[in-house]
Amino acid sequence: MLKGLGNLGNLGDMAKMMKTAQDLQAKLAQLQTDLETVTVTGEAGGGLVRATATAKGVLTALSIDPSLFVPEDREVVEDLILAAIKDAQTRAADHSQQEMARLTEGLGLPPGVKLPL
Repeated sequence: MLKGLGNLGNLGDMAKMMKTAQDLQAKLAQLQTDLETVTVTGEAGGGLVRATATAKGVLTALSIDPSLFVPEDREVVEDLILAAIKDAQTRAADHSQQEMARLTEGLGLPPGVKLPL
């Protein structure tokens, strides 16, 4: 009666792909929210300076051991602070990449594809 219906299988595949894309979009939105609440802590100077940031890299806290407050050591303390912040930001980026990889595994995306985060 209706010829050519054999090609409708492709429409079913397209619908499945659209559903998968919608599911991924919802998961990405949830991941964005989650990354704002997960915190990581970076350290420098054997833990004398610690910087805490969200997994999105927003600095939320800084802790400096009181033993570092010697006026002559100001530049050393400043360098340690910068090192702790960079460590926290690196850890945040690593965490974000791990979560994205976990979320997108099995989608058949080419290696190295960057999705917005």
